[in-house]
Amino acid sequence: MPYLSRRSLLAGAAATGTFIASASFAQPDIVKAEPRLEGRAILITGCSSGFGRLMAEDFARKGAKVFATMRNLPRPEAEELRTIAEADELDLHVIEIDVMSDEQVTAGVAEAERINGGPIDVLVNNAGIGYAGPIELQDMQATQLIFDTNVYGPHRMSRAVLPGMRRAKSGLIFNISSQLGRVIVPSAGHYSPTKFALEAMSEAMAYELVPHGIDVCVIEPGGYPTKVWVNRNQLASELKERLNFDERAAYPQLVARMGEEDGTRRTADPMDVPNAIAEIIAMPAGTRPLRRAVHPGSKPQIPINELTAKVQVDWLGETGFGPWIKSVHNV
Repeated sequence: MPYLSRRSLLAGAAATGTFIASASFAQPDIVKAEPRLEGRAILITGCSSGFGRLMAEDFARKGAKVFATMRNLPRPEAEELRTIAEADELDLHVIEIDVMSDEQVTAGVAEAERINGGPIDVLVNNAGIGYAGPIELQDMQATQLIFDTNVYGPHRMSRAVLPGMRRAKSGLIFNISSQLGRVIVPSAGHYSPTKFALEAMSEAMAYELVPHGIDVCVIEPGGYPTKVWVNRNQLASELKERLNFDERAAYPQLVARMGEEDGTRRTADPMDVPNAIAEIIAMPAGTRPLRRAVHPGSKPQIPINELTAKVQVDWLGETGFGPWIKSVHNV
């Protein structure tokens, strides 16, 4: 089967007619590799805890120049990272970025590029929040907060790094989605709507950035025992307090659960996510997957990913967009 990478597409090594119209969209399991990341400048959002915190230290230990960003500095989590970096001589820099702030995103990315002496190689849009409760009960305060964080935040960050990546004709953007970016669990508030939006935005960008040599990859974790559950319960409890009598009475069982969900009984290793991302970073440009499901257990999104990839290729593969579509799906 002939293979056309984005790099060969950009070089004009093949024409649209050389593409094939069918392919296997099987997704490999997580590879427990230990790739080296020397020479990569990686900016990660949401590094105060969870996946972001693990990625920041792990990628720096693998040789990358890491820009670990978080909001509300100064804070103990930032000082901890700085102390580790100094003690272990890691090329790790803590920068303040609240992804909901246009000003902080612009300034933070500019500072990272200044320190790096050029554009960022890899952006990991990791910052995100969750809520709970029926959609009807998500007031506009909750709705605006979760969309601003989970959708507009990655959009702001991508717009900030892309000019430099385009000039360099290379780059890689990871957007951390979820299983719930492709499947639905009731009473998760606007979590799935925001992750569905992030998935769609990511895929559109992946196609549009093919001519610029920039890859986009969506990471779809399952449930892991991170601090996201603590934050979700706090936000859900605050929303619950704002509900009126009629709203509580309309969904009594679901309201009772708001702020009470426990993620600590989950046993999957959160390092699965940094390991998967490091593996993908180390892959040659133009060969990386559009989506990667990450969890040792059930991955209900995989058949959806396979089907939608086939639909995209079958639908648009022979149009003017065909080279972009087929390149992203590695056909």
